[in-house]
Amino acid sequence: MKKHLLSTLLAGAAVWAVTPAAHAAQAVAIDGDDIGGVVTSSKGPEAGVWVIAETGELPTSFIKIVVTDDQGRYVLPDLPPAKYKVWVRGYGLTDSKQVDAQPGKNVNLTAVVAPTAQAAAEIYPANYWYSMLKAPDASQFPGTGPNGNGISPGMVQQQDWHAHLKEQCLFCHQIGNFPTRTLAPSANSSEAWAERIAHGTGPVADPRMNKLAESYRGMMVNNMTRFGRTVGLKMFADWTDGISKGAVPEAPPRPSGVERNIVLTQWGWAMGKDGVSISVHDEITTDKRNPTVNANGEVYGVGTHYGNLTFLDPKTAKAYEVNIPGPDGKHDIEYVPHNPMLDQKGRLWFSSISRQGAGPTYCSDPKNPFAKLYPNGQPTGRVMGYYDPATKKIEMIPTCFGQHHLNFGYDKDNSLYFSGDTNVIGWFKTGVYDATKDAEKAQGWCPLVLDTNGDGKIDPNKDNWNKSEKELDPKKDTKLTGFMYGLNVNSADDSVWSAKFSPAVPSGVIRMERGANPPETCKVEYYEPPKKPDGSYAAFNGRGVDMDSKGIAWVAFGSGQVGRFDRGKCKVKTGPTAIGQQCPEGWSFIDSPGPKMAGLKDGSADWHYLTWVDLHDTLGLGKDVPIVPGTNSDSLLAIDPATNKWTVLRVPYPLGFYTRGLDGRIDDPKAGWKGRGLWADYSPAQNAHLHTEGGHTNMVKFQLRPDPLAH
Repeated sequence: MKKHLLSTLLAGAAVWAVTPAAHAAQAVAIDGDDIGGVVTSSKGPEAGVWVIAETGELPTSFIKIVVTDDQGRYVLPDLPPAKYKVWVRGYGLTDSKQVDAQPGKNVNLTAVVAPTAQAAAEIYPANYWYSMLKAPDASQFPGTGPNGNGISPGMVQQQDWHAHLKEQCLFCHQIGNFPTRTLAPSANSSEAWAERIAHGTGPVADPRMNKLAESYRGMMVNNMTRFGRTVGLKMFADWTDGISKGAVPEAPPRPSGVERNIVLTQWGWAMGKDGVSISVHDEITTDKRNPTVNANGEVYGVGTHYGNLTFLDPKTAKAYEVNIPGPDGKHDIEYVPHNPMLDQKGRLWFSSISRQGAGPTYCSDPKNPFAKLYPNGQPTGRVMGYYDPATKKIEMIPTCFGQHHLNFGYDKDNSLYFSGDTNVIGWFKTGVYDATKDAEKAQGWCPLVLDTNGDGKIDPNKDNWNKSEKELDPKKDTKLTGFMYGLNVNSADDSVWSAKFSPAVPSGVIRMERGANPPETCKVEYYEPPKKPDGSYAAFNGRGVDMDSKGIAWVAFGSGQVGRFDRGKCKVKTGPTAIGQQCPEGWSFIDSPGPKMAGLKDGSADWHYLTWVDLHDTLGLGKDVPIVPGTNSDSLLAIDPATNKWTVLRVPYPLGFYTRGLDGRIDDPKAGWKGRGLWADYSPAQNAHLHTEGGHTNMVKFQLRPDPLAH
């Protein structure tokens, strides 16, 4: 519950009071488990500001947040019995002092407008501050190195710089939040930035994480060098120098329209037995194919870098962890779980990037038909796992392919597909494994080979393949290169789609169908954002892709855009030109809400990690609504596919809401808005939770009621 030091200082400028007379005259209708009232300031009713109730009296920390209506009224619904601190945060205001309150009571609050632009801007989302950072002008590219303009020659165009600025800086945490936009006074800010990235957070409380923290510091130093170290450091130094002199970004709009109907509920979780906050990469609550699975059940997460699974029971507000056992049955921190999914039975499946022991011999054995076409053995093993809540046991299973993100298909075998391999897309038939317990029989893979010779099949002799799409003999098929990230399955035809996010400019999407008799019938296609006449691309840094029920692909781009790709419009899907740029007619792009990066024409200062399409209207905005995490804007961003208009679901407290993924669950289809909701967690990389206001790792439930006063 602790806020930023600066927030605490500024809160002294705000005067809040409960006024019994106003309470009697303006009482808002509430139930016995609600708190309601009116927020006013010297300007009158304060519309579109957040009212926050929090308590420490439950088994874990608990927060409820709502937005005031156009008359400044609010209702905090369905509060568990406890004593609460209630306060207000809003754009144009300073934070309040906390007021004691209990459910069943009306509490009217009086606010004071922020005394300065700087005071008001303190709570602006990170992307508003980040937008003030100025990259080198487009005319400075390509870079000419240390003996020229100082920019690395690897930065061929300005988009390369911006892609690096987004992908490498925002991959672990927000940039533009309070800890990153402030710098201790120094005679040389460039040197101060060099010192900052070299030391990071310094030693961490958990000694097991010190090695990891050291590697992160090395990554930051290397990433600065990739800009051209002197130019990169000066860019960040100029940014923080300007802020220290009083520069502020434009003001964000307050929530309006349906955005005022949002109800946010948060629980603390993933704190670990030693009290150190665990880095949770992703959460899951249900089976996307049937969002009533695990109704009212626990929320699951993966404790990245801690070798455990994290659990939250929203009904009891209890949170705990379960350790992943190693080969000897003991907890093994070397297992690094990455991404979780639930199946139709409510079992938790998760990917892992463990590097223990040799992989199965059948991954390279020509007796295995998949290995015969494309052997994919590795000197070290790769394992996936699942947790069965019925038995409380975890089983780890070896695979022949790398794993990162995973999703279930719609076939009879309940196949689980994986991204994370640079050579293949792999799958695991969970139904086959349940029946046979044979890991070899349950898994298969398709090599990433494009049909560039146009004969409709993969050449079985891999020695005949073009080694990459850059070395094209039109008489040969072509091996695709690059790392795949977010992956989803098309419910319309069971094709598998993944974002190929390297190289970041331009990136693209891969489509794979395994056919009736894989691997011989495997088909792979690749589509990039269109290239513009000036050599730049319509979007870049694609990270996540999901499909709506009509087979349209929605792609999250780190450039601050969402791409809509309709494969049905493509005139060319295979052949010698089908190496990425063959279907510009299939693409359209929508810029994310919020300010743009200085000097960048398209996109925004936000950065999107994955894409999730609400196939079943689990939130209430309608079916087939694409939602992306506003990783640098404290939000989830939902787009109306009919109008391309955005709904911003902002999480104003604690500042630093950074989520990688999300999902939606329907607990009771007959209970209206109370029976459904979206779930997402604060999921930065290890130690970046130190950038979160208060330092907490929270789970957030998003619900959309019919109006701001529904209870």
